[in-house]
Order: sequence, then C-alpha cells, then structure tokens
Amino acid sequence: MYIRLLFLTLAVYASCCGNPESTVIQLPDCVQDNGITLVQAIAQRRSVRTFTESSITLSELAGILHSAQGITSEWGFRAAPSAGATFPLSIFVIAENVDGLEAGIYRFNPMEHSLMTVKAGNYLQDLALAALGQPCISNAPAAIVITADYSITTSVYGDRGIVYVHMEAGHVSQNIYLHCTALELGTVAVGAFTDDAVADLLSLEENETPLYIMPVGRP
Repeated sequence: MYIRLLFLTLAVYASCCGNPESTVIQLPDCVQDNGITLVQAIAQRRSVRTFTESSITLSELAGILHSAQGITSEWGFRAAPSAGATFPLSIFVIAENVDGLEAGIYRFNPMEHSLMTVKAGNYLQDLALAALGQPCISNAPAAIVITADYSITTSVYGDRGIVYVHMEAGHVSQNIYLHCTALELGTVAVGAFTDDAVADLLSLEENETPLYIMPVGRP
C-alpha cells in the first residue's frame, strides 16, 4: 500500500508540475466556516444555479479544493474515499472572479496544496457553451471540473473499477456541496456537457475524462 501511494504521489506531482512553463500558485490556509455543523450543512445543502456578481476569495476556494481532494494523513489519504487508494480523479478550476487569483484554468495539486496554471484568460463562457449554454456556469465567479483517469483504478480492479471511479466522483461532489454550504456559498452538480469540448478546453490528456462541472459562487 505504501509503495502504491508513493507511486501515485509521484504521478500526481509529475502531471501537475512537469511543465516548466507552468506557473504554480501556493494556496493559502483554508478559511474557517461560519459555525455550521455537519448536520446543519446536510440539512441546508441545496443546488444553487444563480449567483451574485460578488467574488469569492482564494481562501474559500482553497477550502473547497481541500474538501474535494485534500491530503488528510501522512500516508497521502484524501478527504474523499477512493477504492484501493488509487485516486483516479483530478480537480480543475476555471476562475474569473476569485480575489487574489488571475483569471484562467488551473489544475489542483493536492500533494502541494497548490494550483498549476493550465492557461490564462476568461473561459467560463466557453465552459458554459460546452455545457449546452447553461448560465449557472457563465455567471459564476469560478467553476470546478472533476475529471478521471479510469485506467488508474481499472488497472487494479478491472472493469469494476469504472463503477468505483463514479462512486468516488460522487463522494467528491458531495464534499464540495457541503463545504460550500458551510461557507454560505452555492454550487450545483452539472452533468450535461459535451465531453470532447470540455476536454479540449481544459487541455486534458487523452486518458482523462470530465465527469462533473460545479460552478461556485454567492447565492
């Protein structure tokens, strides 16, 4: 198990930091919640599709990313469970109105609690177009995209690993929902989009597949 986790750590580091032209942004400590208990967050969790024009902070975003895939133990285990600790998921951020973060597309590096720049610029409208024009994406200050490399898990579990990857994506999505609720932010899980268009926008590797889009903002 330790050897597998070490291998996955190196693989994630290489995918996040292997491009010397990419800029790495170290994320700040996570902002504290508003005193909402887990039970209250579960009760208050709703899908939010309309957002104000207000920005979100980099600390708020850092907390959401940590709840999605953050490292929570010295062994490299993460905030969401993963079959066999294979960790096939990656988290991308498309930011346009995040205090302290330039507009652009970023890949989250959980090992370093940092963001790697994929490309600079405003891309939420392009992401919305890839998602059948849904305004909840284009009007949000930022969106999170969950992607998967199925081969990481199927290499251990065979075709059954596909089911495990989908389970894990659901765990991560719910963590994002609950963390947003605790911060009095809103989000919604979007599954209606054209895979190839999202993959092209994020410059995904051939073996990566987008699974979720989750816009984030102030309700």
